[in-house]
Amino acid sequence: METVLQQFNTQDFYAALRDFFEELNIPVNYLAEEPLRPAEILEKTYKEDHPAFRLMDDVYFLGMVDDETFEGNTGLDPTQIESDYDGILLFGVTLRPRENNLLPTRSQLAEITRAFNREFHYTPVVVIFKYADSQKKYIAFANAERLQYKQQWREGEKAGKVSLLRDIDLTNPHSGHLRILKELAITRRGKKGVNTFATLYGYWQEVFNVSLLNKKFYEELSNWYFWAVKEVTFPSEPTIHTLFEETGSNDDAKLQETIQEHKAKNVIRLLTRFLFVWFIKEKKLIPEELFDPEYLKKELLEDLSPFHPTGPQGDLFQSVNIKSHYYKAILQNLFFATLNQEMGKRGFRRDGQNMNVTNLLRYESCFKDPQNFVELVESIVPFMNGGLFECLDKPHPTKKGPKGGDVIVYKDGFSDRKDNPLKVPDYLFFGLESEVDLSSVIGIKNKKTKQAAVKGLINIFNSY
Repeated sequence: METVLQQFNTQDFYAALRDFFEELNIPVNYLAEEPLRPAEILEKTYKEDHPAFRLMDDVYFLGMVDDETFEGNTGLDPTQIESDYDGILLFGVTLRPRENNLLPTRSQLAEITRAFNREFHYTPVVVIFKYADSQKKYIAFANAERLQYKQQWREGEKAGKVSLLRDIDLTNPHSGHLRILKELAITRRGKKGVNTFATLYGYWQEVFNVSLLNKKFYEELSNWYFWAVKEVTFPSEPTIHTLFEETGSNDDAKLQETIQEHKAKNVIRLLTRFLFVWFIKEKKLIPEELFDPEYLKKELLEDLSPFHPTGPQGDLFQSVNIKSHYYKAILQNLFFATLNQEMGKRGFRRDGQNMNVTNLLRYESCFKDPQNFVELVESIVPFMNGGLFECLDKPHPTKKGPKGGDVIVYKDGFSDRKDNPLKVPDYLFFGLESEVDLSSVIGIKNKKTKQAAVKGLINIFNSY
């Protein structure tokens, strides 16, 4: 698929569109190669003064997919169909840049797609858009649901929700985009073979079904959560002594339950912070390099153990790094000493000084070049003036040390101390897909929980 996307850069648009649908294994009754002006093809729905329509440059009527094409026949001329017909019309549209080289918005792409669906109301429509900014070229895949009119006398179907796979980078496509594009490809054989218009239309609607995508995402995230609860250790973990002090109980089962609650609370806090970080990364406010294991290993960190010992590459990493370099050196420094520190004031805590200042960088020994990390985050990461990234390691409100110093109550464990018990292994973020027994932590024993599929959090997020 990556090679086919590259051809949108190297070939003319019509030829690239043909290669694209051939890669998807879709039989198409192709039409003429010459482009049309938008007003010529959208005779009834084109609005010259509409901001979205002003972006349109050329329109290619690529062709149609119907039952005839699946049988290897040429089929009907799509331009001659005027009433209900079981086929999908395919169009390619090139767009001009918006002002200041901004990419087209989702609403603009959707508005143009709806215009095609209104113009050709007798059959579903798919539109492939091509556009660019000052640096890169992109395509978008647009598909609209078709819904029956309530009024029996109305001809055709109305356009429903528009599904958009947009801003697909032709040079360096997002892995989530590639996954969905590959899912759009069909097989023509076996029980799952797609050999009619109806099965193709239904299959594509399923691929773009947001509810199914959400369900799959949350299943993966749920497995990751229970896996993480098994693997992590955070400061102030309950002991039989602290349990007895707080509840008067010394029951071991109660202790295990309390430890699970402690781990769960901390994993949820970690996940909440990470979700927000990922969101602002997508807004280009956090460097992508901080989530790239190859860059981290080569340029930033002295050590990184990204694979689970029982995973596909476990034989290469028999000794698991429990030092949690990624979580400590990258994420904790990003949370507490970057997002929670004003720009221009970011730097590493000096040995023996500022011991309890939690918005100064730590874990300097984990970096190959500590200043490289400072410069990387200082370049674009904003100061977020809120409580989400405030470190929860605080002085005890009443207790004092032997010499009158503060007694720190550690919750996050943002500390260079050698006795810091914090453990969030690197493979929880970068691990490849593997099977893990989660039945004990979930509390249900069946095949699904005993052979649960898990992979690193960053790999999950990259997939969507």
